[in-house]
Amino acid sequence: MNASPRSLPARLRGHALRPGKPWPMGATFDGEGVNFAVFSANAERMDLCLFSEDGRKELARLPFQDRDGDVWHLHVGGLTPGTRYGFRAHGPYQPEAGHRFNPNKLLVDPYAKQLDGRLKWSDALMGYRVGSPRADLSFDPRDSAFAMPKSVVVDPGFPWGHDAPLAHPPERSVIYEAHVKGLTAAHPGVDPGLRGTYLGVASEPMLEHLVRLGVTAIELLPVHAHVDDRFLVSAGLRNYWGYQTLGFFAPEPRYMSQNAVWEMQTMVRRLHGAGIEVILDVVYNHTGEGDELGPTLAFRGLDNRSYYRLRDGGRYYVNDTGTGNTLDLTHPMVLRMVMDSLRYWVETYHVDGFRFDLATTLAREAGGFDRRSGFLDAIRQDPVLSRVKLIAEPWDIGPGGYQLGNWPHPFLEWNDRFRDGVRRFWRGDPGMTAELAKRLLGSADEFDRHHRAATASVNFITAHDGFTLDDLVSYAVKHNEANGEGNRDGHSENHSDNMGVEGPATDPRIRAARDARKRALLATLMFSQGTPMLLAGDEIGNSQDGNNNAYAQDNPIGWIDWANADAALLSFVVRLIALRRAHPVLRQRAFLHGRLRAADGQRDLVWRKPDGTEPGPTDWQNPALRTLCAEMRMAGGTPAAEVPGEVLYAIFNSGAATEVTLPPLPPSMQWRLLLDTARPALEPCGIDRPRVMAAAGSVQVLVQSHRI
Repeated sequence: MNASPRSLPARLRGHALRPGKPWPMGATFDGEGVNFAVFSANAERMDLCLFSEDGRKELARLPFQDRDGDVWHLHVGGLTPGTRYGFRAHGPYQPEAGHRFNPNKLLVDPYAKQLDGRLKWSDALMGYRVGSPRADLSFDPRDSAFAMPKSVVVDPGFPWGHDAPLAHPPERSVIYEAHVKGLTAAHPGVDPGLRGTYLGVASEPMLEHLVRLGVTAIELLPVHAHVDDRFLVSAGLRNYWGYQTLGFFAPEPRYMSQNAVWEMQTMVRRLHGAGIEVILDVVYNHTGEGDELGPTLAFRGLDNRSYYRLRDGGRYYVNDTGTGNTLDLTHPMVLRMVMDSLRYWVETYHVDGFRFDLATTLAREAGGFDRRSGFLDAIRQDPVLSRVKLIAEPWDIGPGGYQLGNWPHPFLEWNDRFRDGVRRFWRGDPGMTAELAKRLLGSADEFDRHHRAATASVNFITAHDGFTLDDLVSYAVKHNEANGEGNRDGHSENHSDNMGVEGPATDPRIRAARDARKRALLATLMFSQGTPMLLAGDEIGNSQDGNNNAYAQDNPIGWIDWANADAALLSFVVRLIALRRAHPVLRQRAFLHGRLRAADGQRDLVWRKPDGTEPGPTDWQNPALRTLCAEMRMAGGTPAAEVPGEVLYAIFNSGAATEVTLPPLPPSMQWRLLLDTARPALEPCGIDRPRVMAAAGSVQVLVQSHRI
């Protein structure tokens, strides 16, 4: 029904109000006005609040007149993209029963496509009276609108032209994990006005670097609109990484230079033009509203009992994420929001995939983690999402939270056992050679089940959470003092090694040893079966001064230091990625299990000791075995194995310099050394002797070739 014009403020006279439709969710411009639809099962009334262009003045408060089931809807004629708005929800304030309605608190639309303005921390953001002896059971009547970002109506249309999914197969993928701001904030070649922005990522200097490097995908830390924790702001810090989501459909405004969503669309289009996919690190396991003492910003005020997993009658939150709350994806409308959000980023922003933070939380049902959970079933059957790259961080801190290897196809998984096993092998920990062998082969012990591929293992040495590569070989312990938590935060077991001096060193011997260790670690990453992921900045020797938890360091600690880039290391990484790309034996989908190949009767994998013999059971348990050699061919049973093809021989030596006997070859063939991490400038060359010397702490890769 149409509201009487007299019931509207003067500046909105002539804006017809109609019931609207319950779909699509959020604010949708239809050419005649804007349709608003918002979910709340337990609200008793719902208001739409319209604001001035600068977001400071509330122009109108319009009650929703209709609801279909649990979706409230209203159409306001004459509104256009750019309209600032928010919601207020009326209902019971009964925290003991899980209800925290407070209409004095302006709420962000969970489906808002853009947010405008920064959150201004104030006690007025709390639904309860801060300092009250009744804590969160008290009620705060102050209006929070002045402190809240405003939702913005957008027209997300964009001239995509011929842009289409790149669909790089995992076996050809090399992922580059980066932070939108940190990637370019200190890059001297990027226009100062674009540093730290979406357009900065898409600038020519960055595209040239990524193309030269040879990576196929950039995995961006969260770009969903997020909040800075109050305790960080009070300490002069920010939530730099962005793992405190406020809007699952809105790009983070701080990465915009012109406050426009097309900036991120342009970034994706330009990266695609350079042959690089875009993967988003997404946080659907919790929101930025914290625990029962947190602010009322959106979900808590709209329908706390529906959005969150609660305990103890409803007052307190399940905290499987370590952040104070956990979204309840077993609720159909919460699951719908997550699915709608994922599809929106694929369809509107053309992103190529997602990395799910603390993914176990998303797949936990009443009985625990479930490979057939509602979330996993929904995403695997979805015609849009089942075609993009899906990567799980397969753990959280909840019960049964560690689920490495248990995710269904087509999920890939971050493999922390690769990270730890490879670090410990190169640090020289005893008894790690058998562990290295497992990780070199795509961790078949974890992933070779349910018809999964070796590429299901996302291998990494470093990631945003932890030491950078340079710090891994420069610090024995973490140095997180800048975080203001007494160095108590961050992992303490890093399997790192300072090579004799904590932090920066001037001794050329120590510097050379660190450089050699970095090259060995990177070579192991690129020459292992699986899908490699490189942390942005590792290719140029970036340091965070020993901080292994730089989540709050939106400053030079957290930004990549391009001014002091190690050009030699960069050239070496470029060479590593090119070698991986050139030799399919290093990047197979099938697992290598030493099976006979029908084409030539050879095994696809043969492990060897330095003397050329195969290790027996006692050798694998020998803590003194520090040198492992792998003779690799295309996997038996695959079409590629029907053609004899190339043979690679890789030598991994974490011990002292060792003479290695090479497998014998026919007279017409010879071994050709492709790479030696101890001699990074050495060009490929033929080997006319039966043995080679493997330098201490080095990797060599040779290929069988015809004599010239």
